[in-house]
Amino acid sequence: MNAEAYPYDEAQIAETRETARPTLRIYRFPETAIVLGRASKPEVELSLTECAADHAAARVALYRRRGGGCSVVLDPGNLVVSVGLPVPGLAATRETFDRITAWLVEALRGCGIDRVESDGVSDLVCGDRKFGGSCLYRTHNLLFYSLSLLVEPRLELIERYLRHPPREPEYRRGRPHREFVLALGEQLGEGALERLEGELGAALRIEELWPPAR
Repeated sequence: MNAEAYPYDEAQIAETRETARPTLRIYRFPETAIVLGRASKPEVELSLTECAADHAAARVALYRRRGGGCSVVLDPGNLVVSVGLPVPGLAATRETFDRITAWLVEALRGCGIDRVESDGVSDLVCGDRKFGGSCLYRTHNLLFYSLSLLVEPRLELIERYLRHPPREPEYRRGRPHREFVLALGEQLGEGALERLEGELGAALRIEELWPPAR
């Protein structure tokens, strides 16, 4: 069971590099996939028997992304927001990450999601339940940020494919997946995925992020 390179970021990364301009993409994830982090170990993070069986039957893809963090399951109930910024050199990584996170938190609050906060290293939460996870890829003159939002996810697939993570934020407190994560559709109601895609598209303006205000 070999992981392929994650294909959905490459065109945007290339555009950001070639134009030295900021890029923003908001899209519904088009398939069901297990996505490993850059340094993820499948034998530690995945339920290998279930993953191998469903991968062999073409029910789930297996990818490895450029960004860090633990493995995730994405499906068509997930909304992805990705940001490419031409940040010079290799500096200002944490500062830029925090600015992107604050920008997204403000937009999500404006979309009617209650009590949105950031927690852990890179999570977005309502109260103590996670609905969004992000990862970062940093290389010379480029910072690429990707956020997946659990809007109408198939939570049973997270339970099927992912073991309890080898590391977790303090606020998780050992809870199993279903008690830890939140589907935003529970708050937003019917048509949540389409509505949130449209509202975020209207609210997010990449020029608010880059170039940074002086």
